[in-house]
Parts: sequence; C-alpha cells; structure tokens
Amino acid sequence: MVQKNIKNCIVRFEPLGRKVKVPRGTTLLEAANKAGIYINSICGGDGNCGKCKVAVNSLEKIQCGQTSLLTRDEIDKKTVLACQSKVLDDVTVIVQDSQFAQASQILISDDSQKINRISCETQEGLFEFDPIVKKIYIEMSPPTVHDHTADKERLFMALREQAGATEIRAGLEILQNLSGLLQSSGYKVAVTTGKSGDALEIISIESGNNCNTGYAAAVDVGTTTVVAYLVDLTDGSTIDTEAAYNSQISFGEDYIRRIIYAEENNAFDRLQSVIVNDINQLISAMASRKNIDIDNISAILCSGNTAMMHFLLKLDARRIRREPYVPSANFIPPIKASETGVRINKNGLLYCIPGVAAYVGGDIVAGVLATKIFTKEGISLFVDIGTNGEVVLGNRDWLVCASSSAGPAFEGSGVKHGMRAADGAIEKFAFGNDGSIEFKTIGRKPPIGICGSGLLDILAELFAHGIIDRTGRFSHGGNELVSHGDEGLQFQIVSPNAGQKEIVITQADINNLIRSKAGVFAAIKVLMASTQVETKNLDAIYLAGGFGNYLDVKKAVTIGMLPDMPFEKIHFVGNTSIAGAKTVLLSRKAQKQAEQIAGSMTYFDLMTHREYMEEFMRAKFLPHTDLALFPSGRDVKK
Repeated sequence: MVQKNIKNCIVRFEPLGRKVKVPRGTTLLEAANKAGIYINSICGGDGNCGKCKVAVNSLEKIQCGQTSLLTRDEIDKKTVLACQSKVLDDVTVIVQDSQFAQASQILISDDSQKINRISCETQEGLFEFDPIVKKIYIEMSPPTVHDHTADKERLFMALREQAGATEIRAGLEILQNLSGLLQSSGYKVAVTTGKSGDALEIISIESGNNCNTGYAAAVDVGTTTVVAYLVDLTDGSTIDTEAAYNSQISFGEDYIRRIIYAEENNAFDRLQSVIVNDINQLISAMASRKNIDIDNISAILCSGNTAMMHFLLKLDARRIRREPYVPSANFIPPIKASETGVRINKNGLLYCIPGVAAYVGGDIVAGVLATKIFTKEGISLFVDIGTNGEVVLGNRDWLVCASSSAGPAFEGSGVKHGMRAADGAIEKFAFGNDGSIEFKTIGRKPPIGICGSGLLDILAELFAHGIIDRTGRFSHGGNELVSHGDEGLQFQIVSPNAGQKEIVITQADINNLIRSKAGVFAAIKVLMASTQVETKNLDAIYLAGGFGNYLDVKKAVTIGMLPDMPFEKIHFVGNTSIAGAKTVLLSRKAQKQAEQIAGSMTYFDLMTHREYMEEFMRAKFLPHTDLALFPSGRDVKK
C-alpha cells in the first residue's frame, strides 16, 4: 500500500514578510521557530501561559486548540494561541510588535568598557596576560645526514623547550601536512597551541613568524540571551561584540521547561543545534565585520549555567530537574569545537568555565572571578537575578552559594503584561508629586508591556503610596486606578486611549513578584544565617546581569529583595559571566583560579534546606515580617 504524502502548507508571517513550508498539522509556534521568528511562549508550548497570541487571516485554515485564555474580542479578531493552533492549509499569521525579539537591552556596549577595564587588570594586576591559546614561533635546525630526528619529534622537542610542556598532542591532519610545511618554511613556523589540562594541543601550524595575528571568542551562553566578544589574542582587546536572544526560548522561557520539552519530544538534538546555530551566527557576524577568516579564530571560551552547558554539549540534562539534582559534569575538559558544531578553526578548542552544581553554574563562577570576591578580606554578597536568582557570599577565606527559582517573574514570566527588556517596555515607573503616573519606556517607544526593572518599580511605588499593603493586597482605601478586571483587582498603568492598549498589573502579578523577591531574599538570608553574617558585616553587594544593571537599588530595598545597607556599598557589575569568560581566556592562571573557585565553593541546596521555606515565608511580606531588618523603610506607608 502506498502511503499518501502529507501535504505541505505555506505559512506567511506578517509584517515581517517571511514564509516557511511546513507539514500539515504543524503548530504555528513550530512554524515560527522554523522561520527564525521569535514568538513569546513562556510555557514552552503547553498552552497555559497565553503569551503566544497571534492573529490569522482565516480560522478555517487552522485547527484551533483551547481558547480559555482568549477574550471574546480576541476571538472575534481571529486571535489564536500559536502553540495550540495547527496548520491545515496555507495561512497568513500576523505577529504583534510586542512579540518581536529585540536586543536593545542586552548588555553589550556598557559591558564592553567594563570588560576592557578587566582586560587591563588581567594584564597588569591579579592575572598576568597569558592566553590559554597562543602562537609560539619556533626556529628548528633542518634534518641532516647526521641528524635523523623525525619532523614530528623535532617539532615537539622545540615546543617542550620553549613552552615547557611535558605532553603535546596533534591531530592526524596536522601530522599529514607537517613535513611539507616544515620543508617549505625552512623549519621556521608559528604554532598555535591550546592548553588542555597539562598538555599542549596543536591547533594549527603556519609558515614563518606569523605571531602578530590570532583571535578567540568569549561567549556568555545565557538562558535568555547569548552575548559574544571577539578577542585579539595578541593584546587582549575586545575588537567586536554581538548579541542575540537565545533561540531556545521557543521551547520554554526557562531551562527546566526546555528540559521537559526535550524529554517529551526527544528533542535534545534540536535544542543543541539551535544554541550552536546562535553562537555560529554571532561569531560569523563579528568575523565578517572585521574581515577575519574563521580559521584564524582558534578557541571559544563559554560561560553559562549548568543546563545551558549541557544543552550546548548535548550532555544528559534530565537529572538536573530530578532528585538528587546531579549534572552530568561540572568540570568539562577542553574539546574540539567542531565536535559540537561550533564553527571556528577546525582544530580549535572549546573551553567551558566549570560549574558548582546543578543550579549554580560556570556563569556564577565567572562572576566571582570577575568581581574578585575571592581576593577580598571583607565579606561580599554577589547576586545574579535572571531566570534564577543565584547568590554567593564570602571572601578570600570561604565562599558559599545557593540558587533560588526567583527570577522568572522579573523577566515577565507569570505577569499579565510582563515582557523582556525590549523597545516599548516600561523600564522606569514612579508617582509624581501630584499623584500622577510617570514612566519611561525603552527606546522611548509607545508602551507595550513592563520589563523587570519596571515591575520592581511598580511594586515598590504601589507599596510606598499605600495602594497595596504589606501582604501585597490592594488596600481598601481606594484609588481611582484600581478596578476589577477579568482576573480580579488590578491597577491601571496605561489607559486604552488613541489605539494604545491598556496595561495593568493584577493582584496575581503582584503575588508572583512578591514570591520572586522573597525567593531571592530567602536565599540571601539562608547563606547569611548559616555563616553567622549580619547585614552590618557586609562590605559590598555586587549586582550582576541585565536585570541587576537597570534596577533601582532603593526600590529593591523598599520591597525587601536586597539587604538594607548603605547604597554606596551596592555596585552594578553588568554581565560578569562574559567578563569572567574573557578573563579566563586571557590568563592560564585565571583558568586555574576558576577551577579552584568552583571546586572549593560550598553549595546549599535550598530545595532540601529546612530553613529556606521558613525564610521564604517570612520574606513574603513587604518588605519582610521582621521590619527591624529594613530600618530605612520605616517611613513607608503600611
């Protein structure tokens, strides 16, 4: 019996003018992903977040799934959930502006200056300039009738003498081309080598003294964004930067949902290919702009959380979300980048900053390295609020760390009009002296949603002005902007005038935000209590990541997310994941230090820690049940 061919359908995406051919029965979300179009889908396609709303030109050309998350007006306008709508025929999809991924707030330019400063410190201060990949010029005596040393042994002997290496490795292709290259160059060559444990790996060999060029990439493989730097290995300078949203977002907003998606759909290969493609596009774009041949990029240094490193290398990530929460590897040896599909020199090496545990990865180790907490006599607190809330406490003598599932709400997850930082997102919010609303959007564009820093501002301002009480509930005193909506009480941020959609924050949103801030502060409190550290003992707090870089410190203290301490002791440090990655790339001593940090840091598993839930419940008030912890907020209305 001849099987009938499955009909292919054309899906057009407007206003982008993009189209893709997919098999009949493909969801609109999958079609968008295949077309390289980002559509917000926090739940990873489960149909329970309602974020992937799009409009279609004909409802008859799709098979609609559940509609409980759609209003009657949306249904009348042919709005559907992309993850629950299957293609039956050629169809046109209209994607709202708010769905488009924009990299306007991905930290690049500001961090470039910070990274270059770290570069100088690396060369002149704590870590000497000693890249883990470098070119070595070697002049050898040619063989004679009195010296029959083989070419490979002759080269290795010279390398041992100049580089002090006891073990040297070279691939078959290197050996196949070696004799001809040595003869044509008069036995004068530049050898690019990479450190692989105690061994030297030969990456390439060039004729003559060509040691004035050499490049590598430092990459922050984040859950939400991927940021790359192109680094000149001759002087340590960053010569170009590039960033993009992580395309895995289509499979889930956080990495736990992505693991679930991959398990249920046997899609670990797909998740790896997506992130590798993102990295390749970033590197290719930078190399093209600088007219650099990809073959001249000899290494890539990756930093990221444990799950993202597992996705990148296609390690088994399933146990990261299951007891006993054990990753496949924390310390990953250098590997050939080509084994992962990352396109640099075909013999180029891929390095990963080591992690600590399933929920504290190399990005946090990189942050400790970049901020130099491990060198300080005083006690420092490092906080990275992203998809999770990772916290490190300590000094040069000890370091403890923990991770709280706290960040998603401040990245727009679980918030009705929440979104990532992109053009049109409300990033600053305050009440004027006359009680009027004042806000600022990214890019000065019309408001389409609220990003993390804006959500924090709104929560703090509503509390400070008595519109919500210490439990986060709307007060009974009344406010003309508080009303009953589809989901209960809500506060109107933007009114629906002149074509502008209404933007509100609901009681459910506030509850989610309070849970998120409570998770962060509870993690901090557990670490401080376990080490008998009080707020007065803290010398500094370092806030890392995109969200941390834009939040208002005073308001973060007002709601009880951060300890109440002098604001001058709280420092924004930007993307320390890539800062640490570049530091390691430029110093073998820094590489060893990163390994030492990862190996010596004490990890607190909050999921099994008996005091964490108690601290979490105490922190679910504004700012806290214990007001003595927040003396600066005593004048806030209750």
